[in-house]
Amino acid sequence: MRTPRVFLVARCVRGLESALGTEILRTHSAAIDRIGHREVGFRVTGDDIAPALRTADDVFLPAHRRPDIGPHKSDLPELAALAREFDLADLARDRRALGGPSGFGDGIEISASFLGRRTYNRYDIEDTVGRVLAERAGLPYHSRRHGAAPPPGHSGWRLTLDGTDATLLLRLGRRPTHRRAYKNATIAGTLHPPVAAAMAQAAGLRPGQRVLDPCCGAGTLLIEAHHTAPGTTLLGFDLDPAARRAARENAGPLPVTVRRGDAGALPLADRSVDRVLCNPPWGTQVDATGRLAGHPERWWHELARVLTDEGRAVVLLPDASSLGDALTVGLSPVHVQRLSLFGSRPLLIHLERRVLAAAKGRGELRDQPRRRRSRTTAQPRSA
Repeated sequence: MRTPRVFLVARCVRGLESALGTEILRTHSAAIDRIGHREVGFRVTGDDIAPALRTADDVFLPAHRRPDIGPHKSDLPELAALAREFDLADLARDRRALGGPSGFGDGIEISASFLGRRTYNRYDIEDTVGRVLAERAGLPYHSRRHGAAPPPGHSGWRLTLDGTDATLLLRLGRRPTHRRAYKNATIAGTLHPPVAAAMAQAAGLRPGQRVLDPCCGAGTLLIEAHHTAPGTTLLGFDLDPAARRAARENAGPLPVTVRRGDAGALPLADRSVDRVLCNPPWGTQVDATGRLAGHPERWWHELARVLTDEGRAVVLLPDASSLGDALTVGLSPVHVQRLSLFGSRPLLIHLERRVLAAAKGRGELRDQPRRRRSRTTAQPRSA
């Protein structure tokens, strides 16, 4: 029996390359070959089934690579050759062996990108390669030229021209990895699931911990927290009834509790939360309401109040302007990562209590016994 290909390419949000690489290594079934701009190349080393990656936007199987073509429209026929120079049947078998579907679905669709100035556009590239692939597979081709979304049953291909190589990739799954089956309800400002997954993984979640999202929206962070560490207690608050409905619908049977609550006056006891995950409404897509509308700094006061002494918060902020308020209440940033997300450049920030962060820096916690707290103190208080 022919050995299947084991090299794959995972694509991600810019800034999450290291998080994606870490997730790949934690599967213990893959090894990283390279980390590049918005992608990680890795080899499957376990049972030849590709690992599920929640921080990836998509995962692809390389089909073929050849030198990049020239910048003129007259060079496009060379791309047609790229689509003919590999064994389509072998690729289909490799895809199936790695856990993907059989065949190429109901049709062919392709997305292209390139670097440098050229006299052709992405649609010229896509149509040149896509029509050859469709002809070879005996399937219809869907062009993106007029803006129509491809039918859900079509196999997804990707072509990149980086100035050195032209690389053709086939999506491993039936649909992009970032499209979660649970996300049936959405609202303005809802978080991109792979970013939510990266935040949950960065929080160091463990079963038995109490995890809070004080502005839970459609519930994405809490749902990703459950998939990261089943057995956590997940609690979300939001003032918007539409958000609470969306969160409950998306969570379905998962152990996620969603309640009406003001993030500026949380109905929780002091030191009752182990982890906070949040994408606060700082006026980008959603405006702050309730007690945060005129006093956004109350958000930081509430985080500091409800977090345990060894608690941690992982938050997504549009900029660093409010971190002064975090420092004022004793929360210190211990890691900051810039992302590129749908035209914005938010910061993914990890925060801990200042005393704890300083002690970690001095190594004072290594010989300290872990202090247990009583769960009997983690009771809701009156709003």
